[in-house]
Amino acid sequence: MDLTPFRDGALARKLLERIRRTAAPLAGVKIMEVCGTHTMEIGRLRLRSLLPANVKLVSGPGCPICVTPGPVIDAAAELSMRENLCLLTFGDMVRVPGDRVSLQQARARGGSIEVLTSPAGMLPLAAAHPQVEHVFVAVGFETTIPAVARTVLEVRERRLENCSFLVAHRLVPPALDALIADPRLGISGFLLPGHVSAVLGPAAYGCLEQRGMPGVITGFEPLDILLGVSTLLDLIAEGRAEVVNGYSRVVGREGNPRARQVIERVFQPVDAVWRGIGVIPGSGLALREEFASLDAERRFGQVPASTEMPGACSCGEVLRGLVAPAECPLFGRECTPDSPVGPCMVSAEGSCAAHYKYGG
Repeated sequence: MDLTPFRDGALARKLLERIRRTAAPLAGVKIMEVCGTHTMEIGRLRLRSLLPANVKLVSGPGCPICVTPGPVIDAAAELSMRENLCLLTFGDMVRVPGDRVSLQQARARGGSIEVLTSPAGMLPLAAAHPQVEHVFVAVGFETTIPAVARTVLEVRERRLENCSFLVAHRLVPPALDALIADPRLGISGFLLPGHVSAVLGPAAYGCLEQRGMPGVITGFEPLDILLGVSTLLDLIAEGRAEVVNGYSRVVGREGNPRARQVIERVFQPVDAVWRGIGVIPGSGLALREEFASLDAERRFGQVPASTEMPGACSCGEVLRGLVAPAECPLFGRECTPDSPVGPCMVSAEGSCAAHYKYGG
């Protein structure tokens, strides 16, 4: 697809002028994006500096590895040290600190850890090494969950007895509902994640309309984001609590039914801990009972619940839009991308990493 039309400078200036006109009569507006890719693009494009002073863009919990509880990472690190066990994970998980250790530190101490670009990569590894247990650390939002679910089905179909999954998936809509319900946050509206929405479809955000909150499903090009902000300001100005699909070239009315079917086939919703935030009802997934033999927690031991962030890290407040990354006492001093203290500085989708790289 030719993306040049979505980067047109003249049209961007017109959208910015429209944003300024719409925002002029409004009191302070706080818009939250809940996608790590949006966070990075907003930072890279310096969009915050282009918006009117009364329109504030804040980052929400759009980084899945940032909200993965520390004990999950600690448990994964411990598993990697076991004899005849290989831990499999996505690359951006390796440097994330747990409560006690990171996977990078575990690997330096002799842990067996392989980085995959797709969960399906565990299939040939497990088949080639039947004497080795292979545990995949399953993190991510609705964008990555279908691929993990499909891999679970493949493992069972191929009767690979040496595979299991440490499941720490999180779901976006319940988190949005929890954010809206928190009166401290003062959110005026949401820029909704394009990737997640391509799976879920617009109807998944009914909780926003029920709670009187507008939202716009937004793409990732400069004009996508500016159009998302402009449309959201229109909704706020008119008092319309609606969800608008501003990314219809990718997000269909039904989302991706086949992806949702494979998720529902393999997983069931459960209450889940979000690191730095707390327990959000129905916001996590667990393997259904028929796949219990592939559950790493059942096979190797339960993971304790914890919401803690390391030391004086303010990642939890950053993830809820309560503080800007630079307001954390560790930001840019004790905590940098080369020496991260909290997960928001590690991930390629983390708010602190975006602010450090591009400025606030």
